[in-house]
Amino acid sequence: RAATLNPAGKPSYRLPGGPIVPASWNELDSRAISTAKILAADAVERVGNGHPGAAISLAPAAYALYQHHLHLDPSDPHWSGRDRFILSSGHSSLTQYLQLYLAGMGVELEDLKALRTEGALTPGHPEFGHTPGVELTTGPLGTGLASAVGFAMAERFTHGLLDPDTPHGLSIFDHCVYVIAGDGCLQEGVSAEASSLAGTQKLGNLIVLWDDNRISIEGDTDIAFSEDVLKRYESYGWHVQRVDWLSEDGSYVEDVQALDKALDAARDNTDQPSIIALRTIIGWPTPEKSNTGGIHGAKLGEEALRGLKSALGADPDASFAVDEEAVAHSRKQFAQRAQVLRSQWDQRFEEWKEANPARAALLERLRLGALPEGWEKALPEFPADKAIATRSASGKVLNAIAPVLPELWGGSADLGGSNNTFLNGLTSFLPEGTYSRSFEADPYGRNLHFGIREFAMACAMNGIAADGLTRVYGGTFFVFSDFMRGAVRLAALMDLPVTHVWTHDSIGVGEDGPTHQPIEHLASYRAIPNLAMIRPADAAETVQAWKNILEQHHPAALVLSRQNLPNPARGEGSELADAQGVARGAYILADCEGTAEVILMATGSEVAPTLEAHRLLKAEGIASRVVSVPCIEWFENQDEAYRESVLPSAVRARVAVEAGIALPWYRWVGEAGRIVSLEHFGESVDGARLFEKYGFTPENIAAQARESIAAAH
Repeated sequence: RAATLNPAGKPSYRLPGGPIVPASWNELDSRAISTAKILAADAVERVGNGHPGAAISLAPAAYALYQHHLHLDPSDPHWSGRDRFILSSGHSSLTQYLQLYLAGMGVELEDLKALRTEGALTPGHPEFGHTPGVELTTGPLGTGLASAVGFAMAERFTHGLLDPDTPHGLSIFDHCVYVIAGDGCLQEGVSAEASSLAGTQKLGNLIVLWDDNRISIEGDTDIAFSEDVLKRYESYGWHVQRVDWLSEDGSYVEDVQALDKALDAARDNTDQPSIIALRTIIGWPTPEKSNTGGIHGAKLGEEALRGLKSALGADPDASFAVDEEAVAHSRKQFAQRAQVLRSQWDQRFEEWKEANPARAALLERLRLGALPEGWEKALPEFPADKAIATRSASGKVLNAIAPVLPELWGGSADLGGSNNTFLNGLTSFLPEGTYSRSFEADPYGRNLHFGIREFAMACAMNGIAADGLTRVYGGTFFVFSDFMRGAVRLAALMDLPVTHVWTHDSIGVGEDGPTHQPIEHLASYRAIPNLAMIRPADAAETVQAWKNILEQHHPAALVLSRQNLPNPARGEGSELADAQGVARGAYILADCEGTAEVILMATGSEVAPTLEAHRLLKAEGIASRVVSVPCIEWFENQDEAYRESVLPSAVRARVAVEAGIALPWYRWVGEAGRIVSLEHFGESVDGARLFEKYGFTPENIAAQARESIAAAH
């Protein structure tokens, strides 16, 4: 294979075929940058709101990054050989939109004019799946950088999956993940969590450009941010560099060549993630407003806008005046470079396909998001009437299907043994040379160790899922999902197929006490649109839950028990329905002859006592129906006819049973209904005792059913 080696003789993330940086930087490049600065100001001025400052001062850096370093193809935004670019400081969305415009990547002048307006390709923050060239939804600061760690992890794992015999850094599937981050990103704790993980993983394909402008909305950042960031990153194990455009004597020179050299050095360092501190003046060269908080998140105003244009040698009275020659130059230059990179890659890709037909078929399946034919035959069956915790059942499912789904990988926030997320007999995703007494290190391993970093774990999972080829899962205790909510919400917003494995789901946690017993969490997470919350009642439902999750491509969370739960016989010859109804979200688990007088609904560990209540009522001559509701969201997606068949509107007497707050159930029980819920925190007592003490018993459920029947008449 053709290969490029850096000066140290190590593989580099460069494709062969010449230097990344063009031989010369000419006047047209400078004019293209000036055009970007002016358009940033005009776009915000037109809509009346936005963040022009960083987009103005970062224009030279972003131009150099796109024109000289990023491997992209304007004709194919999803090219497998592309580098990934993440704008972590998503409020400065124009920084990216302007470079997509100058590169001919699908954003046009009319899109820039439509910034932050309805239906535009240029929303206030970059949105995944909306604008060509945008790899991730960003805006909540720090989450973009943290998710970029997931992108970098996905690159290494994909290499091992598709091209393990080629040294890392030389494969067609190797690429870099570039990030532009701001001061706010580095102040948010999640970036510290993720950056620490990246250093441990030695993700040499991750390059962060930090816009060190020292200004935020409240002005100078030194009022709250005085640390030495590069020393901190050096302690994480990162490669650190500084490029100062602002000199100690106060002179300011946008030295793009110095930045190019730093980016080259970062790309050549394949043993460490890299961060480059780029000292800029926000909004440069806007008179009076540069280097102030006022230019961070507001339009310039007429006087400052005219001053910026005059400083750049442009007509101060013209709006959206484009230097057509400079734009044509930047697009031509970008396209020519992309054509060379793409043609080289395509040739190598064809050679790879010919030499690796089985892996080529795997790649095609992964691109389609398809599962291998007959994969479901690997799903385990659990013996009836043998109690098992749903967390344990989930772990057995993962270990059963792992051999037939090589794209499936995941782990836990230091709770793998408790979450049952470890894939037995498989290696751990750790860099070469890592020593562990417990795990076998493998740079392409399938067991992930996120450390005690729930938020960073969820962000990294988002990056892995957005990268597009593999399926990732991550676990923690359900109560600690509070730490990761922002990332879970972003996964739902982007509709990413991440799977959260949240165990220790209720007061069944027992003696660990109220700090570890989730009460409000089910209701809280059900409030997030487009997130499936699945709480299976037993091992059989757990199997079907995993099956349905993997057959879809949407965000989902499994909420699983610590304690053993009954796994009763189902299907033919049993009073209980087959668990395949899980895919519908809610289904009739046990029924009566004729019309039910009352419907009993339950989830998770509360299904078992609800079935006992059903039997008590039957002995009294009261006809009841038991509906298992593992996933309200899946049930809501069913057609009205199915929902009516499960919960007929004519049956007004209803009882919902769940060991959490009642909030999600009011719409399902109606005014005559009753809810057996938990409206207070738990305590440090045996879990079985707490269920009894707080009324999750067959007797109380039956009593609530009688009350509901009386209220319905």
